[in-house]
Amino acid sequence: MNIIIKPLISEKMTRLTEAAAAPQQTYIQRKKGIAASVAHNRYGFIVDKRANKIEIKKAVEEFYNVKVIDVNTMNYSGKNKSRYTKAGFLTGRTNAFKKAIVTLAEGDMIDFYASI
Repeated sequence: MNIIIKPLISEKMTRLTEAAAAPQQTYIQRKKGIAASVAHNRYGFIVDKRANKIEIKKAVEEFYNVKVIDVNTMNYSGKNKSRYTKAGFLTGRTNAFKKAIVTLAEGDMIDFYASI
């Protein structure tokens, strides 16, 4: 069973990974001398719907040679969508998928664009 279908590359996930690479302090944190917020070294993947957290952790560790600390998963079921158009009433379903957010150990990093 192929566990990892594809990496999740969206604006939100890009912001999360960039924040982990270079955590920045806000103006108030600098003014008060508060340490920068803890950055989470997280990456997102779309995975097989039947995979559990242990299988996802093993697959990411083997494929990217990194140490995985935590795995969070979310199931998205295919929902019925319908809309009215000039051609009439159209109905359909969205794709069902499972998303996994993987937290890596400090110092580990995944570069999705290295092979481009």
